[in-house]
Amino acid sequence: MTTNPLPTGDGPLAGIRIFDLTRILAGPTLTQLLGDLGADVIKIERAGAGDDTRKWGPPFLTDPNGEDTTESAYFLCANRNKRSLTLDIAKPEGQALAKRLLRHCDVMVENFKVGGLDKYGLSYASLKDEFPSLVYCSITGFGQTGPYAPRAGYDFLAQGVGGIMSITGEPDGQPMKVGVGIADVMCGMYGAVAILAALRHRDSTASGDFKGVGQHIDMSLIDTQIAWLINEGLNYLVGGKVPTRLGNEHPNIVPYKAMPTSDGWIILAVGNDAQYQRFCKFAGRPELAEDPRFVTNADRVRNRVAIYEILDEVTKLKSQSDWVDGLAELGVPCSPVNDLKQVFDDPQVIHRGARVEMPHPLAGGNGTAPMLANPIRMSETPPVYNRAPPTCGQHTDEVLHSLLELSDDEIADLRAKDVI
Repeated sequence: MTTNPLPTGDGPLAGIRIFDLTRILAGPTLTQLLGDLGADVIKIERAGAGDDTRKWGPPFLTDPNGEDTTESAYFLCANRNKRSLTLDIAKPEGQALAKRLLRHCDVMVENFKVGGLDKYGLSYASLKDEFPSLVYCSITGFGQTGPYAPRAGYDFLAQGVGGIMSITGEPDGQPMKVGVGIADVMCGMYGAVAILAALRHRDSTASGDFKGVGQHIDMSLIDTQIAWLINEGLNYLVGGKVPTRLGNEHPNIVPYKAMPTSDGWIILAVGNDAQYQRFCKFAGRPELAEDPRFVTNADRVRNRVAIYEILDEVTKLKSQSDWVDGLAELGVPCSPVNDLKQVFDDPQVIHRGARVEMPHPLAGGNGTAPMLANPIRMSETPPVYNRAPPTCGQHTDEVLHSLLELSDDEIADLRAKDVI
C-alpha cells in the first residue's frame, strides 16, 4: 500500500464540469478518468436505486462492525471523484432541473439506448439548439446508426460480435471472453479522448460571449472493440486468413507464451533472434539456436508446434525465480504469472503506488476504501483524488445549493415530490 499522500486539489481539467447520466462500466470509467484529471463530475442517479452496479456484489465495502454496506467493489472501481445527485428525469420537474444544471456544464455523457432520452427532452437533438456549446457523448452497444442500433449492448456481447472471443482461449477450447469488461473499459477510454478533443475544438471556436461549438460524440462498444483488435485485425485484412485461438501464444512471435517451470509458470516473450540466442544459451540448449527450423523468428513461427514441444520440457528444469531473475539479467523478457495477491505484493507494484486508499464515510477498519490508482503519471498536473466514490445522492443538496442556489425549502419541496 502506498504511504505517500495522495494528490488532491485542482487537476488539469479544473473548470470543466460533466453532467454524468451513465451507469454500469463504460460511461463511469470515462467520467472517472475525467474526474481524476480534475473535472467536476455530477453523477445523476435514481433515488432509492442508484447505479445498477451498487448492487453487484459481493464483495461489498464493510462498515466498522464488519457488516456489508451499500457500496459494492464493482461500483467503487469506476466512480471516484464524482458528486452523486439523485434526480427523476421521468418527471417534468426533473427534466427542467436537468436543463438548469446543464447550463453550468461543459459535457454531458449518457449511455441510454438509442432514442431513449427523446421522451425526456434530453437527447442531443433536443438540446443542441438550446446548448450549442455542449459536448454531448452517447455510449451504446452498437452506435446511433446501422441495423443493430436499437439493440441493447453489453460488454460480453461486444466481445462476441467484435471477434475478440474467437481469438481468445485454448485452440481446442470454447471461445473465451477477456476476464474483465475490456470492451466497456476501452470504449470509456476512447470516449474520454474524444471528449478532450471536442473540448479543444469548442474552445478554438469560441468568440466573445459565445463559448464555442459543441458536438455529438457517438461511441459504441462494437466500434471500439473492433478498433482494438489491432494486429490481429490487420493480420486478417492484409493476409485474408481468419485467425484462430492460440491460447497464450502470439500469432507472429515465437517463443511467446506461458511456459511451465518446476514450481509455477512464467511468461517468455522473446522479441527477436538475439534474445532467442541468449535464451538458448541460458537454458543450456545452445544447439536450438542453430537448428535450421528455429534460427529466425519466421522459422520459429512456421514450426511453433515443434519448438514448443521442446521448450515446454526445457523450462520445467528450472524454478520460476531462476528463469525470471536469470533472463532479466540477460535482457530476455520474462515474468512470473501472478495471482492478484502476488500482484499487489510485488515490490514494483508497491513502489508505483498502484493501490491507493481514500477516506470513505461508510468504511470500517482505518476508514478508507481501497482503490486502483490512475496509471497516468504527469510531472506537473498529476491525477487527483479529491472524492471517494459517493453514496447514492450524497451530494444532492450540495450541488443544488452551490450551482442553482436553491433554498432549503425549494430542495425540500422537490424531495417531497420525489423529483430528487
